[in-house]
Amino acid sequence: MKILMTGNEAIARGVYEYGVSVATAYPGTPSTEILENIVKYPEVYCQWSPNEKVAMEVGVGAAIAGARAIVTMKMVGVNVAADPLFTVAYTGTRAGLVLVSADDPGMHSSQNEQDNRLYAAFAKIPLLEPSNSQEAKDMVGMAMEISEAFDTPVMLRITTRIAHSQSLVEQKEPMERLAKPFERNQRKYVMLPAHGRARRLIVEERMQKLANFSETVAVNYMEMNDTNIGIITSGISYQYVREALPQASILKLGLTNPLPSGLIKEFAAKVSKLYVVEELEPYMEKEIRLLGLDVSGKELFPPYGELSVRMISEKITGRNGIPIAKPFDAPIRPPVMCPGCPHRGLFFTLKQLKLVVSGDIGCYTLGTMAPLEAMDTCICMGASISGALGMEKAHPEMAEKMVAVIGDSTFLHSGVTGLMDVVYNGGHTTTIILDNSITAMTGHQENPSTGKTLMGQPAPQVDFVALCKALGVKRITEVDPFDVERVKEVIKTEIAASEPSVIITKRPCALIIKNTEKPLQVQDCTGCKMCLKLGCPALSFDEENETVQVDQALCTGCGLCMNVCKFDALRKAGDA
Repeated sequence: MKILMTGNEAIARGVYEYGVSVATAYPGTPSTEILENIVKYPEVYCQWSPNEKVAMEVGVGAAIAGARAIVTMKMVGVNVAADPLFTVAYTGTRAGLVLVSADDPGMHSSQNEQDNRLYAAFAKIPLLEPSNSQEAKDMVGMAMEISEAFDTPVMLRITTRIAHSQSLVEQKEPMERLAKPFERNQRKYVMLPAHGRARRLIVEERMQKLANFSETVAVNYMEMNDTNIGIITSGISYQYVREALPQASILKLGLTNPLPSGLIKEFAAKVSKLYVVEELEPYMEKEIRLLGLDVSGKELFPPYGELSVRMISEKITGRNGIPIAKPFDAPIRPPVMCPGCPHRGLFFTLKQLKLVVSGDIGCYTLGTMAPLEAMDTCICMGASISGALGMEKAHPEMAEKMVAVIGDSTFLHSGVTGLMDVVYNGGHTTTIILDNSITAMTGHQENPSTGKTLMGQPAPQVDFVALCKALGVKRITEVDPFDVERVKEVIKTEIAASEPSVIITKRPCALIIKNTEKPLQVQDCTGCKMCLKLGCPALSFDEENETVQVDQALCTGCGLCMNVCKFDALRKAGDA
């Protein structure tokens, strides 16, 4: 039976069909839905880990113990997981181990635009690139087979368009899910320098065997048509090429590390003009040039952003591609925090206090946007606390006019060590942990502080107060972020202290609680617009009547705007 599936759903189906026993991840768009779909197959154990490095290590442990394992993450997560990844490339595994890297050309939901094909080449592991959902599912099975045949982890690299686009997938019955018995082999799995040097030679031997394999593997094949134009491509770019240049000859590569040099030379000899069409880095192009072939690539296509059917047609043929509908003047709609978001009150207060704010990755990064505009840096997961310490060490006086803000999930991901560093190295930084009881930005995933696992099992909850005390923090305060006056006084007190402090704002995400409050009403508004500085999408200003209006469909009745209105113009329904 064939059904429509996104690439993420198809990978989850592949996990079910191809005997995978353990699946681990840290949520991150565009990869999040893979684990959320795997959990629908109870035969597979799956979990959210606190960060990608831990997820990778759990997968490595499972595979060394003899069970097929898959680890999924967005591309920046591979930066976090690189340490175990590079070492398991030396050790190999006992059962199949696959890392799914979900890259994000165009930066739809990412802080940078990195091409993780280079990670596969750097780590010297095989790389598979599906071009549709069927291939995404099938390549889970192929990756497991390659992993076990060549004793190596395998990277399955998808992009946002593959992860979220739908195409038909044929479903099959699952194979038997068996775990091999664990076998002790210290020379293979204990990476002492002496053992590592021996395994390093094995990696090179393995890559040569994989190079031979890539010449005949079924996912690398030619589609010969008009030989005036020959295009080497992979992944989603293959779909763009087929639509833009249906008569061109194509060498479609599904296994792209190592590249099949013999097959590439054979294809090049059959066509008059050779092109490489790939998103982001000239990964394949550089390797093909080293073969001595004359090829066109990045002189035509940019090394950033997404490609398109129109761009490929225009750059290769010189003719206008598929016409694009004339754009219309749509209103600018920047992303904003949701109505009732517990983070809004905090950032409103931080702006009032005119503090320098070292920020982090999460919904609260929207505190950067107007009208709040209360975040000064955002580098990567967990960088807010350690970055603030660096600012303080550069300018000690900054400790009294600066805070670090970090979400609950992000703190557990990679903020704990930063706070430990502040305490250990005598910093005075005030850290604000925004505890909204969920991993909200990626769609409300559980984490070690929520009391539940991905598989719905009850779990112990991290006690942030106790954890911070264990790290050596003595000044810890919990506040309701909607109590803006209390929040303001606590922040003033803590930044003035000559020691590290932590403020924990506690209020659940507005989207995970069933708010029974009625929308607010406006009476006798003076038009001062103070409430509009909150940036709540439920509030707007009627220019004709010079009063604030409340969108009854959006308002959650949280009451934050009541707390900042000096004239009691915003009231709950029924209040006099």
